[in-house]
Amino acid sequence: MPNTPDFYCVMGHPIAHSRSPWIHSRFAELTGESLSYERNLVPLDGFADAVRAFAGRGGRGCNVTVSFKLEAANCAGEKSERVVLAGAANTLVLHADGRISADNTDGLGIVADITRNAGVSIAGRDVLLIGAGGAAAGVLGPLLREKPRRVVIANRTQARAEQLAASHQQIAAETHVELRVAALDALDEDFDIVINGTASSLAGAESPVPARVLRAGSLAYDMMYGAAAQGFMDWATRHGAVARDGLGMLVEQAAESFALWRGVRPPADQVLRELRAEIAAGR
Repeated sequence: MPNTPDFYCVMGHPIAHSRSPWIHSRFAELTGESLSYERNLVPLDGFADAVRAFAGRGGRGCNVTVSFKLEAANCAGEKSERVVLAGAANTLVLHADGRISADNTDGLGIVADITRNAGVSIAGRDVLLIGAGGAAAGVLGPLLREKPRRVVIANRTQARAEQLAASHQQIAAETHVELRVAALDALDEDFDIVINGTASSLAGAESPVPARVLRAGSLAYDMMYGAAAQGFMDWATRHGAVARDGLGMLVEQAAESFALWRGVRPPADQVLRELRAEIAAGR
């Protein structure tokens, strides 16, 4: 009798755009792992119920995207250091005994994409992180570990940005990074790397910050990808920056999740090349 594949999914709202099923299916093909991976559209008030239902079906793990990363951290009894620091999770491990473990691979993913795939060093650079929600919280710690010169957090609700900065001050002190907060409409500095961690692109907005934050040749990085990132990328290109979407981050963080679930590290660079070719071909 053939082995039944293990079940995994990505949970979010919206979710139809997600490329995660393609990515994890390709990882499985390349590593010889047996799994089934699906999209799961979750009601905005139904995340915990959705996790329990998926676990009840025999689900082994979930990726978590907007807008449930904070809730994902809260529903887990076991949390990695990254989750404790960020207060957000993007990866859940569903154990057979009912335990739920949470990790956050977003920061590892964005650092790998910026430094390895885009070839841009973060060390010694000036970084602007736009947003203070679950996406931004997940990447701040790993960004600080790369030892930039300074990181400024700008968010619509400044109190939330201050809370995020406060929770990361110890890492900033250990890595000798200047970490502070600025109001979105009061930014009067420019940066080497500008990271959009908000959902502004989903609403069709170009950028939540003024163009003066960009230097000539700055890396302007939207954590969204595809059509959702296009407005921000077009804005960045018009103002002399190098625009990059979050597709590489998506693949790299997925590789970290896959390794956590399966104990096997997939070839993220190959899958990223293949996925960009799929998108370029309109598939």
